[in-house]
Amino acid sequence: MADERRRYGEASDDDLLRWSGMGDRDAFDQIVLRHGPYALRTACRLTRNVDAAEDLAQDAFVRAWNHARNFDSSRARFATWLYRVIVNLSIDLARRKQPEPLPEGFDMTDDRPSAEFCLNAIQEQQALATALRAVPPRQRAAMALVYDEGLSGAEAARRMGLSAKAVERLLARGRAFLREALGGDGRPGGGKSP
Repeated sequence: MADERRRYGEASDDDLLRWSGMGDRDAFDQIVLRHGPYALRTACRLTRNVDAAEDLAQDAFVRAWNHARNFDSSRARFATWLYRVIVNLSIDLARRKQPEPLPEGFDMTDDRPSAEFCLNAIQEQQALATALRAVPPRQRAAMALVYDEGLSGAEAARRMGLSAKAVERLLARGRAFLREALGGDGRPGGGKSP
């Protein structure tokens, strides 16, 4: 049988998707192995929440499985298509109200800094988290690709289906949004000393 001779590790994404579209779960497992870490990393950077990112990445792969039969590699690479699905899912998630998680280290008991220092640090973290969540989704997506993933503007533009100039404008607007939200100098509280 042809399935027994398939070399999944050496196959292209296009072949794996074609086989997945025919119901080959081993082929799709290879797609998840190849692109799972990227999907999770991207979702984490867009949502800033590990639990939400795991759910989002899983949803993206469910969509990939369901649409594998219709995937058209002449229109986009799989990684590009997967990125767009993750961005769209993160936009949908952002539209729903999310409870704010407690900051890391909130329940420290030993060698704790002063209460005032902790309160200021927590307030700064909350202000930054709030500002990042408030950045419009397309701007946040461009920022995640360039600043978190380390992609060039041209590569980010290709993944987002935009021109390089459009990505530059998204980045500039995102930075300006954060500066304004954080008090003009890019720091929570506007850099005012206590």
